[in-house]
Amino acid sequence: MRASLKPRDLMEETREVKGAWVVKIITLFPDAFPGVLGLSLTGKAMDLGLWRLETIDLRAFGEGKHLNVDDTPAGGGAGMVLRADVVDRALKSAEVLKDRRRWPTIYLSPRGKPFDQATAQRLAACDGVTLLCGRFEGVDQRLLDCHEIEELSLGDFVMTGGEIAAQAMIDGTVRLLPGVLGNAASAVEESFSNGLLEHPQFTRPQVWEGREIPSVLTSGNHAEIAKWRQAQSEQITAQRRPDLWAEYQARKG
Repeated sequence: MRASLKPRDLMEETREVKGAWVVKIITLFPDAFPGVLGLSLTGKAMDLGLWRLETIDLRAFGEGKHLNVDDTPAGGGAGMVLRADVVDRALKSAEVLKDRRRWPTIYLSPRGKPFDQATAQRLAACDGVTLLCGRFEGVDQRLLDCHEIEELSLGDFVMTGGEIAAQAMIDGTVRLLPGVLGNAASAVEESFSNGLLEHPQFTRPQVWEGREIPSVLTSGNHAEIAKWRQAQSEQITAQRRPDLWAEYQARKG
């Protein structure tokens, strides 16, 4: 696992390991990483060199004796706002201001576009991604406008910072990288990949608490199994996510 990078370390840091997907995280809490990303499939993929994680300590770029990174909101109001000049130095020292199509810079924000499976697939196809974890009341808008930074949201709720959201987005993306999942078909069949929620899953024992595995799943008839799973996915999506169901029906014409 990588330690947090300081400004002079960043200048000496090589670009990226050949073939590895790289994520750089600008955060006030570098010790929050890798967290759960260092476990299970994502942790194993990191150990195998399929992806690489770098944390960039925003505090190291702060102003003055106390390395201040924020100030009061212009126009008044509660809370504090991350300074544009401080975040700008972190971005430039990390050398992440590159081709946005191949290496997007993303600010984790509750007002951003929703992060979804299509977004995870897009990011997985890039060389890497830089994630800016906000805190307090957010980041000076001028910084976001100047660098045309993309904003993404984990959902319609507010968190104390972007670190947990960043870990969730990284997890959702890393598992789509080549070689991470043991069975590539898993990513094709799961929820959202075809616009529907995933069908129910079952495993042994055959009978549990008086409940049996649906007989079609043990019939050996793969055509009927596929038909059953599709019907289940459609039913669950229609019941639980009418928004997805409407989009799915529209695509079918």
